[in-house]
Amino acid sequence: MSTLKKIIVLPILFLFLNSCADYKVKQKSSLEDKKYYSSSGFALIYDEKYYEDKVINKKLDNNKLLVMHNFLKRNTPIKIINPDNSKFIETKIYKKTNYPNIFNVIITDALATTLELDRENPFVEIIEIKKNKKFIAKEGNTFEEEKKVAGKAPVDEIKMDNLSEESSSSKIKKKEKNHFILVISDFYYIDTANKLMKDLKVKTKLTNIYVKKINNNKYRLFVGPFKNFNALKTTYISLNNLGFESLNVYKN
Repeated sequence: MSTLKKIIVLPILFLFLNSCADYKVKQKSSLEDKKYYSSSGFALIYDEKYYEDKVINKKLDNNKLLVMHNFLKRNTPIKIINPDNSKFIETKIYKKTNYPNIFNVIITDALATTLELDRENPFVEIIEIKKNKKFIAKEGNTFEEEKKVAGKAPVDEIKMDNLSEESSSSKIKKKEKNHFILVISDFYYIDTANKLMKDLKVKTKLTNIYVKKINNNKYRLFVGPFKNFNALKTTYISLNNLGFESLNVYKN
């Protein structure tokens, strides 16, 4: 190879290798920066009648530990938690499908039984797991107390407050802890939260809607508490019809 060719080829080769390394670094950084899905709410426990009545358009085998979601893609690794007893299952999304917005996931009867869910209040928490984490479908008895959730709020990231902290005396009265609140949104300014609260009181006739200060830069607008899922359902549908689609349900 002539000297001139070496002068031309070597810089090009260096730039090519450098760009490949840079791409790998950016790709790795992109994976690390990804915000993983986390949500809490009520599960729809699968029944054949929901398919027959066209409430949902896909079937499940109720004897298997299967999950369907309307946002997460097929094979997305997740953890489903029953916060009442800390039992959890790590599995993958079986299918992606649509279902009523009042629910945040569809699960089989077998999965609900394994988690020992309250059938009248099938409240669960869902956390997306990093794809590079190796796991097999299993159940467990521990879970993280704090998770980061995405919401319709004027802040980039919302940290979910632990609304289920209890004193030892309140744990004895188990029935009193099973209250739920419906979070509409978090706001940076209290004036914005108060304005929306007043508007919603007029439009929905809600009387149990409040603004709570989380910290100096976060004010939470919520409705509740509700004693059970059925009590919450009408309010959820009412707000959903006004355009509030990503509503989170938390234990109070």
